[in-house]
Amino acid sequence: MLNSYEQARDWLYSLKNQGSTYGIERMEHFAEALGHPEKAYPIIHVAGTNGKGSTAAMLEAIFRAHGFKTGLSTSPHLVRQGERIQVNRSILEEEAIFRYTNELKSVAEEIAAKQAELHPSFFEFMTAMALLHFQREAVDVAIVEVGLGGRLDATNVVTPELAVITSIGLDHCEILGNTHEAIAREKGGIIKPGRPTVIGKLPREAEQAIEDICVDRGSRLVRVEDQLGELPETSLAGDYQRLNAAIALTVATELQSRFDLELDRARAALKTVEWWGRWDRRRMKHRDVIFDVSHNAEGAVWLERNLEGLRKEGTPAPDVIMGVMGAYRAETLVPVVSRFARSLTFVIPQQARASTFEELENCVPADFAGPVARGSIDSLFPAKGDCVLDTPSEHPILVTGSIYLIGEIWERYFEDSLVGQGDLQDF
Repeated sequence: MLNSYEQARDWLYSLKNQGSTYGIERMEHFAEALGHPEKAYPIIHVAGTNGKGSTAAMLEAIFRAHGFKTGLSTSPHLVRQGERIQVNRSILEEEAIFRYTNELKSVAEEIAAKQAELHPSFFEFMTAMALLHFQREAVDVAIVEVGLGGRLDATNVVTPELAVITSIGLDHCEILGNTHEAIAREKGGIIKPGRPTVIGKLPREAEQAIEDICVDRGSRLVRVEDQLGELPETSLAGDYQRLNAAIALTVATELQSRFDLELDRARAALKTVEWWGRWDRRRMKHRDVIFDVSHNAEGAVWLERNLEGLRKEGTPAPDVIMGVMGAYRAETLVPVVSRFARSLTFVIPQQARASTFEELENCVPADFAGPVARGSIDSLFPAKGDCVLDTPSEHPILVTGSIYLIGEIWERYFEDSLVGQGDLQDF
């Protein structure tokens, strides 16, 4: 029996030591033992290399604007673990996580007593917690974001009203495959027989792979490009968010009769979405700061467009704080940022996969003329509301790269005290 949230958090973290097998069998057993809570309410299932979290948040806003009680399941969290499980955008509090962990721990131990390798992982615990919480809160609809891939992701125990695939890019290739087609087949694993599928703009070979799956499973394929006129407006900045908004509006159109949705109200809801850290511009004491989760090659394309937009607006070159997960991501992201930055300060998030200083520095183009420095998150952001780069200047600060970097900085800059839930992010 766990006696506090802190004990529950540490116990969940300990599951990492058991290793992680990419597969769905454990989650199937877990859901069955819980009485299949995912069958108690309609679900929209959202996969994609990029944009799936933003699109999920947009869909949540659309349904809530129509008076529906909404569940939202996303990952990873930015600062607090409970961000992963929200009802009407209220996060699951630590006390509730503590109670659910004790309850689910007993169920997991019963499963493992019969077959040890079926003991659920941390992500499976959080998925089960979300599905069970949504059932007990009697949500009208849940939007569930895929964790990794789709076909073998823990969330793929659900049978959704509709599947969404926002984008396909080359990321997590060591698990999902090295081609757009292979990755599309993994993400297309969420497509269910007889249920429609909405896709964003995909590479041609990826789109063909999704189309093949849809034909095989009798799923009607809806391409956002076929629906596009003018991209809808949204409260989230950046052209890529307007594309995500188009995907969300396409989903609303497909489900219009099922949920009695009004498209004008849906468009209005897109202007109310809150989703932290996505080209998120704020004001420090002396300077503007932009937080942006651009963590892979596809994200680098949109990051470049946003930086070009800054330049066209006449905004002076930003001073960049950057940390990335993995050398192959650094190879794509660092050169893009270097073309627009006045200075580069590299930091290393507290994650095992974080790029080293040497890996980051090796990606800086030889013709970059600005200073390149090494820093640490705690020295750059020593206390709430305090950043050592926040001196009077017209040059904004850009914090970009991994969501784990954004989360660590967000915690130090915006929270009254350290929350201490960052260890659970990378699951």
